[in-house]
Amino acid sequence: MSGFLLCGWVLGSELTFELPDNAKQCFYEDIIIGTKCTLEFQVVTGGHYDVDCRLEDPDGTVLYKEMKKQYDSFTFTAAKNGTYKFCFSNEFSTFTHKTVYFDFQVGEDPPLFPNENRVTALTQMESACVSIHEALKSVIDYQTHFRLREAQGRSRAEDLNTRVAFWSIGEAFILLVVSISQVVLLRSFFSDKKTTTTRVGS
Repeated sequence: MSGFLLCGWVLGSELTFELPDNAKQCFYEDIIIGTKCTLEFQVVTGGHYDVDCRLEDPDGTVLYKEMKKQYDSFTFTAAKNGTYKFCFSNEFSTFTHKTVYFDFQVGEDPPLFPNENRVTALTQMESACVSIHEALKSVIDYQTHFRLREAQGRSRAEDLNTRVAFWSIGEAFILLVVSISQVVLLRSFFSDKKTTTTRVGS
């Protein structure tokens, strides 16, 4: 399975997707030489919250490869033009599917004002707008990470609740079996005593 990431001038893509067991999902991005890129990913739900990740350049050279990682971030500068490929693999898992989030940022954000990089200083209003813009970007990043942590925590809580429910059912079943066994055993004791008493009286 594969997918292309289509972006504008500000190249940046983030996606949350399901990765089935024994499956591999790849994504492709066209990058210009000299562009700085960052790949960040995190397993939100599933199993031990781990996944294999691999990043290759247009010639197939491996730039990044990690096995069974819960989360990670990798920054690189494109050494050549072409289509870069990064894949997430859950092929080591036989029955557990995963939910994976990734954020692939390509290049720098465009200036908020066309003349922001000019030699002369920005006006007080422009400086305030730039500061607010940077603060809002930080807020968005924090919100994204908190949403991921909330989803991961909810998944763990649901998994724990399921285990507790099965454990309770198992305990109840064992208690029922033990209780019935004790009743049957006690009845067998009294039955043997009654039979013995009858034989002595006769």
